[in-house]
Amino acid sequence: MGVKPITTLLLLGLAMLSLIPQGAAQANDIAVVANSDNPVTTLGMGDLRKIFAGTKRSWPGGQPIKLVTRGSGCPERVTLLKLLAMSEVDYKQYWTAQVLRGEADSEPLIVPSVGMQKEALVLFPWAITLVNLRDVKPGMKVIKIDGQMPGIAGYPLH
Repeated sequence: MGVKPITTLLLLGLAMLSLIPQGAAQANDIAVVANSDNPVTTLGMGDLRKIFAGTKRSWPGGQPIKLVTRGSGCPERVTLLKLLAMSEVDYKQYWTAQVLRGEADSEPLIVPSVGMQKEALVLFPWAITLVNLRDVKPGMKVIKIDGQMPGIAGYPLH
């Protein structure tokens, strides 16, 4: 009497687990997004670091990259700082120095919301930004990192 209900419960539990999508999006995955017309579909982590550090300034076709970031304290900013292995203070000093030395025209554009990130991608067709995966909107093209899409095991940006 006791074994059959336990076996049934176990089988039911296993069946329910199989319904969970494999590689479901993690709440903390941060997507790299660009304008939907950008032909780039994948970047390596090294190139991504160079882009957000401002040392890689153009796309493969020669178009200038426009960096769009979120403000201090946002999950996307935390991921950006981890990517560059910098603190918020280091990041600010780094960009101030880049501008003063003439190595950059300006600091990355800082926007306060996901909606403004989407607007920036429309205004600056060659822009790139980091967005929480659950906040990706139509018109935002998600770029693979090291061949991985966000939400899949092994994706490097959390």
